[in-house]
Amino acid sequence: MRLRKLSAILALCVASLAASAAAQQRFPPPEFESGYRFPEVSAPSPSGSWQEYVDLALLAAALAAATLLVLRTRLRGPILALTVACLLYFGFYRGGCVCPIGSIQNVTIAVFGSYAIPWVVVGFFALPLLTALLFGRTFCAAVCPLGAAQDLVAIKPLRVPAWLEHALGLMAWAYLAAAVLFAATGSAMIICQYDPFVSIFRVLPVGKMLEGWARRDPALEPAGLAGRYDLLLLAGTFLVIGVFIARPYCRYFCPYGVLLGLMSRLSWRRVVITPSECIQCRLCEGTCPFGAIRVPTAKAPSHMRFRGKGALTAALALLPVLGAAGGWLGGAFGGTMARMHPTVRLADRIRLENAGQAKGTTDESEAFRATGKPAEALYAEAGAIEATFVSRWGPRRLAIGGAHLFGGFVGLVVGLKLIGLSVRRRRTDYEADRATCVACGRCFAHCPVERARRQGKDVQIT
Repeated sequence: MRLRKLSAILALCVASLAASAAAQQRFPPPEFESGYRFPEVSAPSPSGSWQEYVDLALLAAALAAATLLVLRTRLRGPILALTVACLLYFGFYRGGCVCPIGSIQNVTIAVFGSYAIPWVVVGFFALPLLTALLFGRTFCAAVCPLGAAQDLVAIKPLRVPAWLEHALGLMAWAYLAAAVLFAATGSAMIICQYDPFVSIFRVLPVGKMLEGWARRDPALEPAGLAGRYDLLLLAGTFLVIGVFIARPYCRYFCPYGVLLGLMSRLSWRRVVITPSECIQCRLCEGTCPFGAIRVPTAKAPSHMRFRGKGALTAALALLPVLGAAGGWLGGAFGGTMARMHPTVRLADRIRLENAGQAKGTTDESEAFRATGKPAEALYAEAGAIEATFVSRWGPRRLAIGGAHLFGGFVGLVVGLKLIGLSVRRRRTDYEADRATCVACGRCFAHCPVERARRQGKDVQIT
């Protein structure tokens, strides 16, 4: 029943996005007689290209292959081979785009704005989530190029303490909320702008290189397509950390991983360490570099059960307090968050230049002055944008600003995390956590029951 309800909700979301995909531009571009050419936009066109449909078909095939390898074949070697293949194609050949992680922003703009979202982007967004709902995070196992780049460098992973693991994991929720807020307000697409691994893929853009050589187009030469140096440095930092802390971006920053974890909690089929009886050898616990193995729990004494109920009661009582405190704190930074919008930043720059407090001009300010538009109109437009971030109270009206919603959401996430940690779950075997397990298959290779099953032998419990 729970799976049917969630499937219906997911189908409804896809249907609503499909309606947005059929929409047209509300305002046609003006016609110029001076030979002006519009710059290319980063958002893909609603129709999509044949290459993008090929990518979608390959994504579906890779998800099916990863699911089969994880749930049926259960061999680390083939999973690793598929990981390398997806890294080479979706990463270096296609330059990391179209990306399910970045598609969060496209979906947000389609829901809150007039963006005609392409069918291909809908597919890239929905397919991994649907797969997670049915079979767990097999997208993370071998298909995601960002995860693959980190997984291959996890040579000597260390175990992160549980309290630190839970605390760092909250950053991904905050990143997701910020990405949705900035995309909904038209401020920025921070997932794409600050994606470190795409810059690595574009240092060696195999797909663009082949296309440029075939078309003899100098605009597609590698020199003009390399990643940003600051993001390359960030990516290098993640990869160095990834040698000792497996998949740091996936575990602590990936906003799409939050959605995959939610879907995977309700998965129809899930990754199990061994399909047979667990002999509790603890080899899987030491093998998993992501801290995703949940150990058996002993029956708690009566006084400990009382303390557990007390902690749960306190966490429940603290939930609305954290939500309200987060909303207030988020509102305090509403003005700062509004400056992520280019119009607000431009208005601040024009105001400083007009007051003589800024030296010289910028390309943006010169372009604005060339339009002949009065500064007051720009200030009014920027003020309206800032108002979407900050709450407004009146005798007949109450409008909650986006910054308050962002802070309140993060506060509620913290409260729900405390509630989850206060609930004691009974386990008799070593199990892979549904939300955090990325189905990498490392535990399969070390489980003696699994090895004996492949050889057709029985394992005696000692």
